[in-house]
Amino acid sequence: MHFFYIDETGCNGADLNPDQDPIFVLGGISVKDQGWVATTEIIQRTIEAYYAPDPFPNGFELHAHELLSPAGDGPFAGHDRARRNQLAFDLLDILHTRSHQVHFVAIEKNPLNEEGTGQEHQVFDARIPYLLSFDYLTTLINKYVKDRLGHTARGIVILDEKEMFNEAVEQITRFRRFDVPKIRRIKWLVEFSYSIDSQKHPMIQLSDLVIFCVRKFLELDRGYRDGWPQPAKDFYAQCFDKLYSRTPQKALVDQEGRHANHVNELLGRVAVKPRRNWRRQYGL
Repeated sequence: MHFFYIDETGCNGADLNPDQDPIFVLGGISVKDQGWVATTEIIQRTIEAYYAPDPFPNGFELHAHELLSPAGDGPFAGHDRARRNQLAFDLLDILHTRSHQVHFVAIEKNPLNEEGTGQEHQVFDARIPYLLSFDYLTTLINKYVKDRLGHTARGIVILDEKEMFNEAVEQITRFRRFDVPKIRRIKWLVEFSYSIDSQKHPMIQLSDLVIFCVRKFLELDRGYRDGWPQPAKDFYAQCFDKLYSRTPQKALVDQEGRHANHVNELLGRVAVKPRRNWRRQYGL
């Protein structure tokens, strides 16, 4: 069994015109059922080492926007930026040492606003980035389990709950399991569940850091963050480099079936990937 821990960043519901968050990302990490306890312990030790010799904060929960804000927020308020950056690197490096994978889809909102009608799929509004991404990520993860892990493997998707979309997510899940032709149904994902408390799910917290760094880099790479100082650009490029090497599926995966033709076409126009030769562009 493989667990897929999924979170979102840059989410403004159905609003496609926010100046602050031009790109939406849904995704996270996958972990073997035999490995999640060990990985959780490593995450905990890494964060405890960051605070040592000071006491570990009560009720600590890792939020990427607090860790990586300009001055540090929450339990990182006032902490030196270089020290916080190093903690982010140390946490992302766990993906390499523990051989975990990264799965995500990024949607650029301006093209979606211009290209999307909302009618591309019969059960959800394709102009809502979260729903368009969830439907796609279901396809991506199902294919990954089937093709990379073998026909006896199965996956469980654990979502950080987004209450406003619960009903629509259930409709998409039901449609993909029962309402499409049998040969097109989702078969390798046996469960979709919500994380009751992200504080008790360090994997969700790590997924939050992963997709936050993905979003920030893609915003930079698409020209939205040209005004950032060079150290910030270098930092997010290095983060993305660590993550992209753990991303097994880099090209878009088309969902099979006539019902998905328009969604596939829309995704092809609004999904964001790094530019060609991006590593050279950032001196990596």
